Order: sequence, then C-alpha cells, then structure tokens
Amino acid sequence: MTNDSSFASLGLSAPLLKAIDLQHYTEAYPIQAEVIPAALAGKDILGIAQTGSGKTASFVLPILELLTKTPAAKSRYIKALVLVPTRELAAQVGEVFQQLGSKLPQKIKTLAVFGGVSINPQMMALHGVEILIATPGRLLDLIDSKAVHLSEVKILVLDEADKMLNLGFKEEMTKLFALLPAKRQNMLFSATLGKEIDSITEFLLQNPVRIEIKGETFSIDSIDQSAYLVAEERKSPLLRYLIKKQEMKQVLVFTSSVHKADSVVKKLNANGIQAVALHSEKSQGARTEALRSFKAGKLRVLVATDLASRGIDIQSLPFVINYELPRSPKDYIHRIGRTGRAASVGIAISLISPASEHHFKVIQKKMGKQIVMHQTDDLDLKGF
Repeated sequence: MTNDSSFASLGLSAPLLKAIDLQHYTEAYPIQAEVIPAALAGKDILGIAQTGSGKTASFVLPILELLTKTPAAKSRYIKALVLVPTRELAAQVGEVFQQLGSKLPQKIKTLAVFGGVSINPQMMALHGVEILIATPGRLLDLIDSKAVHLSEVKILVLDEADKMLNLGFKEEMTKLFALLPAKRQNMLFSATLGKEIDSITEFLLQNPVRIEIKGETFSIDSIDQSAYLVAEERKSPLLRYLIKKQEMKQVLVFTSSVHKADSVVKKLNANGIQAVALHSEKSQGARTEALRSFKAGKLRVLVATDLASRGIDIQSLPFVINYELPRSPKDYIHRIGRTGRAASVGIAISLISPASEHHFKVIQKKMGKQIVMHQTDDLDLKGF
C-alpha cells in the first residue's frame, strides 16, 4: 500500500482506522482519498461518482470523525442528515455507519428511516439519534409528528441526488432544505451532472470542492462475459447446471418480471439450490432480510428484478446471471456492473433464447463488445 492511498494518511483517528481494518479495506479508493480530507476540513463537496466507487465510506468516515468532536445532541435534534432515494440504500448506508463506527469510544447513535414499514417504531427509535439516514417522504412524516427536528443539523449529505430527482423527490427536498439551519456543511453525490443537479448545487453548496471520478467505476473489459444459446424450456436446468458445475456460492440472477423471479426461485429450491426472490411485491421486511442474508454469504442465489436491484451494492460479488435480458443496453450494463465492483473481478453470464438472440446482438453493438456465445444443444442437462 502506498502512503497516498492509505486511510492512515487521510487524517482519520485510530478507532476509525481500526474499524476500517476490520472491514478488510486495504487502501482508499480515489473518491475516498479526495473526499475525506476535504470533508474533515469542513468544505462543501460535489462528488460525481457511480455506485460502487466506494462513495458511501467517503462521507461516512468524515461524519463519524467530525461528530466525535462535537457535544452530544439534544434528543430528537439530529446532527447529521443523509438523504437517499430508496429504502434499500437507506438500510445499506445505515449498515456502513454501524460498521465503521463500531470502535469509537463513545457510541454515535445512527438510524435509517424509510417508508413501507410502520412509522411508530421509527418514532420511538429516534430518541438520542445523532446521524439519520432517510428517504425524503418518510422524513417529512416524522417531522410532522414532531419525532425529529432539523434545526441543529451540522452536516447534510444528498446521496445519489440524480436518482432522487428522477424519482420525483424535488418538492420534498425543497421542503426539507427550508427546515435546515443556514450554517452547515453540505455534501452532494450524484452519478451524473444535469440541469437539475446544477441548480441544486448552486442553491445548496458554498464554494464546493468538486471531485469527479471519471466514467464507470468498473471496466466492462474487466468483467468476464459469456452467453449460452438455449431453448426456453431448457433455461431452468441450464441455470442449475451452471450454478453447480461452476460451484457458485454467491450468484445474483436477473429476471424481467416478478412472476418469473418467483418461478425461478421455486425451481431452484426444489432442486436443492437455496434461493430467494427480491422484487417490489415482497414486503420491506422480506426484502431487507433477503439482502442481508445474501450480502453475508448465507444465501446462495438471489433472484431479482431490475427495479429491486438498485439497492444491491456488494463489494465482491463473483457472479451475475441474466436469466432474461433487460429491455435496454443501459440496464444490461447496470446489471453486470453489480459484479466487478471497484477493482474486483466478476463473471457475467447471459442465457439467450432464440427469440432474444437479435436483442442480444443489439446490446453487444451498443456496448461495443462482442460476447462469446456457447451452443447448448449437445449439453446433457438430465438430472439438473
């Protein structure tokens, strides 16, 4: 490890360095190396970086460091607010705060709140919270109920601001900004820059340090892509064949519909391969538990739709399988980008039926990459 990329060189205290070590982070990613010192210096930050760049730790670590140096908050008056677009991302960011704050001598209470679950337990849990991660709608509900106050917020983070605007949260965010104190530190992270991001940046940030991590955070060339041409009725046994033959211990399988996800899971479980579905018709509790088990390596196969995949951010996911192709080349890249994250190697496999062969050619053309197609007619799939 070079000194420039070591966490010890970024101005973090020993307890945080110990927690970083426990998470097996070997060296800081580019965005972390740039954001952490600027954030510790109290600067406003505009970070342009994709999911999977190590962005979350880049704001979690300085927030934890800065809050260790401030007096304890009055109950229900939070000191740091992180706004996110989805439930899954809220839970994920909350986990990172818990992990990286685990060795601090004085515990900093952190809570993630979001819709889709009962508000009452969240209202009760807000007592003593200093760092709150929230989706905008649920946060406004909690403010209306006097369960939390924003008047003493010292640090505001907008994570995946582009997605929040795309999902229509602008009005809620404007309401929330009006409740925040004028003097505070702001950090805005987005995968892209556009007119709406520019206008929020101008309104929100004071002389920000601009940090841009160019391009995708993974190289498509670093992902080992392959495809199998297979009759629709042989897809299910081929999927089981590949999982068993390649001894896949952790694999994310994509389908294009809720019904197909449930069907694939049913057949995998019936054939002794542990699998769970993740989609919009599952309860929030079931979705959270499925993600937790999969990330922890306790669940072998997670079968997800594109909508549900947005909150899946796993540092070293080895396998992604497209059981069905997505509609657009952009979604295809998003899917395979769940593997090969931030310098790790990944394998992406697509199962191509004759009906989807032309669409797969379009995806390859848009991607500028030709993928080897394996024939499967002669493959003996009996017993799989």
